[in-house]
Amino acid sequence: MAYDDPKTPLLPVNDRNQPLPPPPPPPFSLKSMATLKNFYILLGPLLCAVICLCVTFDGPTTSRNMLAVTAWVFAWWLTEAVPMPITSIAPLFLFPLFGIASADGVARSYMDDVVTLLLGSFMLVLAVERYNVHRRLALNITLRFCGEPVNPPFLLLGICATTAFVSMWMHNVACAVMMMPVATGILQRLPVNPTDGSARAATSINNFCRAVVLGVTYAAPIGGMSTLTGTGVNLILAAIWKSSFPEAKPISFNTWFFFGFPLALLIFLALWVILCLLYLSKGSSMALAAYLDKAHLKRELDILGPMAFAEKMVLAVFGATIALWMTRCITEDIPGWGALFHGRAGDGTVSVMVATLLFILPNGKQKDEKLMDWNECKKLPWNIILLLGAGFAIADGMQSSGLADILSKALDFLDQVPYIAIALVVCLISAIITEFITSNDAAATLLVPLLSQMARTVNVHPLALMVPGAIGSQLAFMLPTGTPPNIVGFTTGHIDIMDMMKTGLLLKIVGTAIVSLLMPTLGAYVFGTKGGLQ
Repeated sequence: MAYDDPKTPLLPVNDRNQPLPPPPPPPFSLKSMATLKNFYILLGPLLCAVICLCVTFDGPTTSRNMLAVTAWVFAWWLTEAVPMPITSIAPLFLFPLFGIASADGVARSYMDDVVTLLLGSFMLVLAVERYNVHRRLALNITLRFCGEPVNPPFLLLGICATTAFVSMWMHNVACAVMMMPVATGILQRLPVNPTDGSARAATSINNFCRAVVLGVTYAAPIGGMSTLTGTGVNLILAAIWKSSFPEAKPISFNTWFFFGFPLALLIFLALWVILCLLYLSKGSSMALAAYLDKAHLKRELDILGPMAFAEKMVLAVFGATIALWMTRCITEDIPGWGALFHGRAGDGTVSVMVATLLFILPNGKQKDEKLMDWNECKKLPWNIILLLGAGFAIADGMQSSGLADILSKALDFLDQVPYIAIALVVCLISAIITEFITSNDAAATLLVPLLSQMARTVNVHPLALMVPGAIGSQLAFMLPTGTPPNIVGFTTGHIDIMDMMKTGLLLKIVGTAIVSLLMPTLGAYVFGTKGGLQ
């Protein structure tokens, strides 16, 4: 053997042609741990410890512990020191350790009819996306609005209205991601430098591009306000309402629609008017007429081909779902089909039943292949689902620990303030928090439970403040980082921050005014908020 040769080395010699091994990592030191990220991680436990040691209440000890745990969770949510889904499951171990609730009790908060409504709805949306039903629908509707010759305000209305309509039935982030390529595909027909070379034509084309991208960006969250499943915020509101006031009538799909649709329609019309005034001049029609026509949209539809059997099945299931949601409970005088089951069936029942059908019905492509398979469901947004469960848990914890009563007493000074002023301030604060600090889902989870206690103090119906707070958290229009749809629009390159600041500020002001005026009028009728909580 080679080892018997005294000239053979005992250890292998490194070949000079081989790359040198990477240098060893620097030795561990406390200085390397002194980062802003680690400070944010420690901030939650530190706030919790300070409250436990320094704060005393007249009520039970669990109320102080609940405040400490809430501070811990909120600190991590606001700073995103820990991924939001992980922060959302923190109550599962914090509540039992601090004596707020048992492990079984807090775990039940993470599964409710509202959560099942969200689960089934997302499965249906995934089926719609899988077969491009949403894209075909968007192109068909936009085609109807593209006149001959082109009318820029009318075409802008069609693109924005299509986005808002699609966003009513699918999550606004997915809607923005889907509709932005449709919109930019239309804009690709427009030249960077017009053939006539006039500065006025170039300005008109550039402004129209800005208006379209801004319209799609903002129409997605506005359309989502219409339905209970359109945004996570609406579901969070319904979940916290049901958890905080289990004896009250829950917010059903059609109840929210009767308020949310007129609200979204007014804000949408305000968006369209603002975009027309800021970006569409009188001469824009002449500048665009040579480049925009129906032929481009028809070519896009031809690429999709005729509607397949699977698309028709998904569209039929989608329509049946909406019909069942709308007719489960119509009015107190006209009971819906839910009365046949003595009120035991909820919107989540419909959602999960329809999702189950997607795994049973064939898609007509291959033998035994169904409309959906489980691999598609790996795309489910578990971050939103867990955040919704955390909202349930916090609302339950505030009630059971006694913290809700203590907070209500601490807000006695608001008793003499007019409701309209409180609603306006609540909506503005919620919008500012969403714009500059955290996401709209997290902002709603933070504020809505507190607003329910504030409402008790000022002797108004809890929904009279909870609804403006929830809607306000969706009015993040000024910064690219405000919401994911804002990022989708900003990354197209057609708009800059000044466009978003200018348009977003006006839309935020108008939206806040509409919410503040609509809630004591239409909201009082839909939610029955005139006489307080019955």
